[in-house]
Amino acid sequence: MEFESEEAAKVFYDEYSRRTGFVMRVMGCRRSDIDGRILARRLGCNKEGYCRGKSASVRKPRQSTREGCKAMILVKCDKFGKWIVTRFVKDHNHPLVVSPREVRPTMDEKDRKIQELISELRTKRRLCALYQDQLTAFVKEVEEHNNQLSKKVQIVVNNLKKFDPVEMELSHHR
Repeated sequence: MEFESEEAAKVFYDEYSRRTGFVMRVMGCRRSDIDGRILARRLGCNKEGYCRGKSASVRKPRQSTREGCKAMILVKCDKFGKWIVTRFVKDHNHPLVVSPREVRPTMDEKDRKIQELISELRTKRRLCALYQDQLTAFVKEVEEHNNQLSKKVQIVVNNLKKFDPVEMELSHHR
């Protein structure tokens, strides 16, 4: 197969991946040593390769989604500017998603931005809930401290009331 551009090859393989039941991943490319333009691009399954060990600073370690899948397509730009499929690996080493609802839809730039904002909103809501919990706990501690102070003040007032008649009697004797 051949395509007019690298982008056209990506769109084709993305559509193919959604219909087949996997998620496309844009992988490596080869660039020209002379001008840096892309000469070849590899597109594949998002389960390609294996996840390298991450540092211990990861807060919530997640199970790797990588399974070493070899399914991919390699397109190269020929001397006429056409993008030619030079390699195609069809077989996957994992089950494919059968239901089209489970496969991600093609997203344009606005959809990506909306998804980013929704994700940011979720994060902010979690932080807000955390801050609200901390604030509620702090208010509870302040109320408990206030109640203890009120009890101590009441004890002092009661003690002063006990000594008030004694002081009056002493002042009459002078």
